[in-house]
Amino acid sequence: MLIRIFTLFLFFTTPFLLFGQELNCKVSINIGPKVATTDQSVFKDMKIAFEQFMNTRRWTTDNYKAHERIACNLLININEMPSIGSFKASVQVQAARPVYQTNYTSLIFNFADRDWEFEYIESQPLEFNDNTYMSNLTSMLAFYAYIIIGVDYDTFSELGGTPYFQKAQLVVNNAQTANREGWQSLGSNRNRYWLAENYINGQTQDLRKAFYRYHRTGLDTFYKTPDQSREIIFKCLQDVKKVRDINPTAILVISFFDAKAKELSNIFSEGDLTVRRQAYDLMTTLDPANKGSYGKIIGN
Repeated sequence: MLIRIFTLFLFFTTPFLLFGQELNCKVSINIGPKVATTDQSVFKDMKIAFEQFMNTRRWTTDNYKAHERIACNLLININEMPSIGSFKASVQVQAARPVYQTNYTSLIFNFADRDWEFEYIESQPLEFNDNTYMSNLTSMLAFYAYIIIGVDYDTFSELGGTPYFQKAQLVVNNAQTANREGWQSLGSNRNRYWLAENYINGQTQDLRKAFYRYHRTGLDTFYKTPDQSREIIFKCLQDVKKVRDINPTAILVISFFDAKAKELSNIFSEGDLTVRRQAYDLMTTLDPANKGSYGKIIGN
């Protein structure tokens, strides 16, 4: 395992004392107005069960110290409960990693999954096996555990997350027979199928390599050489553009800016004006949805 050289300053608050496990995942559950129940105990039990599933399993063969565990978050919105034990939901999945020599944590993954349909009974064990589909719920949780770990590894070593993206792809493959939303190639390109596909697709490797340089030679050196780091990060954005030009609908490009838009705006709001203008032009081309927030880059 890549040995990390700094202490993780967590932006999530739940402490876990277990050693060896990789994730420090906090689960939040919001109950929508269409959910007709006065019994809140199932949702309290659900939160605890999901956190235990994510945080007490070993997803890799590596040993993690408590301060090395990956800070991540599942923000679950329960939209409907068609019957007892059956739920329709959406979830925002987030993960962050620390930046060297700072108390700043950088958002590295921010993905909205709107196709969460699952069954859950209080106190029922959550079972998962890498080699077979057991339930939609544990498949979805395991999928994001592997994605989060893969993304984290990608920030510390070039293409370091590949083994975990392959495990996520295996979860997708096993789920094909279930005929549940989010696992299929048809329909939306913003689902679990395409997320896993993009991470292992050779055409997206330039983005993943840029993701590594962005963090290790950009953010992690920013405290020491901010102007040089901005130039490195700008070159990373140019590599993101290469991937976008090949596949304009690549979910990895969208996911990149969902995680990095605010951070990029702050990074390029200072420094050489020429670099800032170039960055503004490139980012508003790649991520027009956030054009308003990028205005501070050239407005300062």
